[in-house]
Amino acid sequence: MHRIVNPLLKHIIHRSYLDPTLKKQCLQYLKTLRTLQFNGYNTIFLGETDILESLITGEKVPQEGNLNWPIWTIVHAAGSQGWVPWKYRVFLRDDLPLNQQEDVFQELCHFLSVTYGKCAIVVREKRPPRVRNEESSQEEEISEPQPEYLSSIKCCLEIAKATGHELLSVPFPYNYLHPMDTAWSSLKWFVISNRKDYSLKSIERTYSYQCILFSDLIGKGIEKMSPSKWKAAVSKVRRWENYYLDKFS
Repeated sequence: MHRIVNPLLKHIIHRSYLDPTLKKQCLQYLKTLRTLQFNGYNTIFLGETDILESLITGEKVPQEGNLNWPIWTIVHAAGSQGWVPWKYRVFLRDDLPLNQQEDVFQELCHFLSVTYGKCAIVVREKRPPRVRNEESSQEEEISEPQPEYLSSIKCCLEIAKATGHELLSVPFPYNYLHPMDTAWSSLKWFVISNRKDYSLKSIERTYSYQCILFSDLIGKGIEKMSPSKWKAAVSKVRRWENYYLDKFS
């Protein structure tokens, strides 16, 4: 009997979930996070998402055609009460430097120190690179630890510690312990549902053009992730944390 798995659950139902090493990493992360929280650290989730220009314009293009469209990367941070009142960043992916800049992360760390005091800054671990096994002709994941990078900015442990913070990463198979995906889904749904309201069109005799109020569209979409929605998302993550602390201990 064939079974169909909901695509929304594919990041939860993961083959390496039963890997003892990954279980240990998850337990270590949760214990470290809870210790920091007990010692007065505020938990701040830092994340990013990519938005294709075709998502903004609403133009339908083939899947392979998406590779040629500009990609915008949005970086923001949030806590249990909602978005951090810090000016989020929007980068055009093609304009990003080869070596990510540390100044954005340093600015964020300084802002958090002034606003919240000491914080536990949580990022998502990148997916381990895959290498091909010549004997089995199958791809395998490299289990070596990855540096604490987002695609757009460099997150440096030394900078975090220098400003009184700690930097933690959620192990890759347990990325749903990082609630930013809920916020990014809310943002993208708002963009899809309301992009026409932020678009101005002009039709001339020889040509036509479309002007999209991109900054207003993204800003309003971010505002739609209200404090009550954040509270629900963080509560869900908290339940998962309690479950794994009990199961893996």
